[in-house]
Amino acid sequence: MSAKTSSPPPSNTIQKISEHKELIAALFSGLLIAVTWSLEAYLSQPLWVILHLIAFIIGGYAKAKEGITETIRNKDLNVEMLMISAAIGAAAIGYWTEGAILIFIFALSGALETYTMNKSNKEISSLMKLQPEEALRIDGEEKEIVPVSSLQINDIIYVRAGERIPADGEIDRGETSIDESAITGEAIPVRKTEGNEVLAGTVALDGSIYIQITKPANQTLFQQIIQMIQSAQEEKSPSQLFIEKFEGAYVKIVLMVVFFMMFIPYFLFDWTIQESIYRAMILLVVASPCALVASIMPATLSAISKSARAGVLFKGGVHIENIGHIQAIAFDKTGTLTNGKPEVTDFHIHPDYTKEEILPIAMAMEQDSTHPLAHAIVTFCRQNKIDVLPQDIQVSVFTLAGNGISAIIQNVTWEIGKPDYIGFEAYFEHTTKQLAAEGKTIVYVKKGDQVVALFALKDTVRNDSIQAIKLLKQQGIHTVMLTGDHELTAKAIAEEAGIDEYVANCLPHEKVEEIKKLKEAYQHVAMVGDGINDGPALATANIGIAMGEGTDVALETADVVLMKNNLSRITNAIHTSQKMNRVVKQNIFFSLAVIAVLIASNFLQVLDMPLGVIGHEGSTILVILNGLRLLK
Repeated sequence: MSAKTSSPPPSNTIQKISEHKELIAALFSGLLIAVTWSLEAYLSQPLWVILHLIAFIIGGYAKAKEGITETIRNKDLNVEMLMISAAIGAAAIGYWTEGAILIFIFALSGALETYTMNKSNKEISSLMKLQPEEALRIDGEEKEIVPVSSLQINDIIYVRAGERIPADGEIDRGETSIDESAITGEAIPVRKTEGNEVLAGTVALDGSIYIQITKPANQTLFQQIIQMIQSAQEEKSPSQLFIEKFEGAYVKIVLMVVFFMMFIPYFLFDWTIQESIYRAMILLVVASPCALVASIMPATLSAISKSARAGVLFKGGVHIENIGHIQAIAFDKTGTLTNGKPEVTDFHIHPDYTKEEILPIAMAMEQDSTHPLAHAIVTFCRQNKIDVLPQDIQVSVFTLAGNGISAIIQNVTWEIGKPDYIGFEAYFEHTTKQLAAEGKTIVYVKKGDQVVALFALKDTVRNDSIQAIKLLKQQGIHTVMLTGDHELTAKAIAEEAGIDEYVANCLPHEKVEEIKKLKEAYQHVAMVGDGINDGPALATANIGIAMGEGTDVALETADVVLMKNNLSRITNAIHTSQKMNRVVKQNIFFSLAVIAVLIASNFLQVLDMPLGVIGHEGSTILVILNGLRLLK
């Protein structure tokens, strides 16, 4: 019988354990504390102390290392050092469990913060996957595959149909439809020919092209998106800066008072040296920010859990706190307010024909196309339950240079395409102008020399968008739509959704500028989007909200994810946030009041260590229970 060897764990499992090791350590220390406390009557004193020491080391190692490192680097004390000192102080006078609990609570909050920060940085790797690493460079008659980083301005590269464009440039030869959704977010491809600009990260759909490079690889619009996301994430909010200053001052004051209390009462009030040290240790315990941490974390986690059940995922407590303060909210159009793909909204037929005659022909011609407009027309035909099956129609389709398609069916030429290419028909002229004014894309169906039908297509507004906008406006929140689409379409969508204002023809860097303007006018601004092009704006806004069906980059960059793609969930999240903020304020006021009373009682010598611990830990339990009310 051969011996079996266990295979090593997969690399992704090891990576996940490494990413979450701080959280695992904190939870294990908490479990060890609970087990030790429950078995106290059965453990010997040395073993009881050893188990607490293990809990101290496992739970406090990461925060102690961080505190010591930052103290040496910044030459300034921090809250980590205060918490470690408080825990050691409690243990020094025999209160091992209380000291271990302080370590556990602080370690848990730090682990969750670390996890959130690691999670929020993954969008850069998602972006880089969309940036081709190699390009086919053309030098005379020679073709050579080279790294994108080696491309120089004026180099000529060749991109085949279906490939992603590796660098910014202009089309030197050829023409193709370009899927620019990675940059502009728009679902409908744009036809590009000689002299037109193309951008890195976009896709050539139906034609091969030669591109003359106009920008170095590190200066493309795609790279600028990455840099803007990094820059926005590195900026610290005013609240964060205030908290850091507060923490530094708090630590210095507490440690200074504890130090002086160890000796000054001995000289001024005739306390014994033992009494002075004892009172100083009590002060170190009761003044530790354990209750303050508990004031925020349980309430925050409860609110996050409640929101998650409703389909709203928050990536950290600070985001669920901030969303309750927003005064303006900006929306991307495609895939956010709208469904993200064109649909046939209108179909008109010449009176000499019927839909039973036109739709089977249109479906037969369009069913093999990969163009989004073709998909929409085929879907519309299927919804109308055509009787003649497309496979029964013998058709050979020819592309009309990006303007449509042509086919000869039973010796008759049929064409489907743009009105300005197919030729306007007097019968459809008024309808065409009216539908175009509504921001719709017009497609004609032509039989021989006569236009026989008209399709109007549009990226339709989501069913929940109008209700969501209405609820937000009822709360006094200003709504804005930022879109890369043209003016007519933007205006039509904004009016249909009830948006207060809109900005059309908006590229990624312009969306960032618009968000900055909104922040100046309204201070607290949220951005809702679903595409790569929304990444910089999501990162720049006070709160970035991504649609759950959006790109990986949008999901990773955003602070909040609407898992069910329902915009009305935003108002629920705002209500939960506002309730959480009220609970947090109650907890902070109560915990600070308790700390003040305990400190005063300690100075008056009416508080001993057991009462100090009961008061301190009791206040912690009460604020935790108050925070857990948010789960209801």
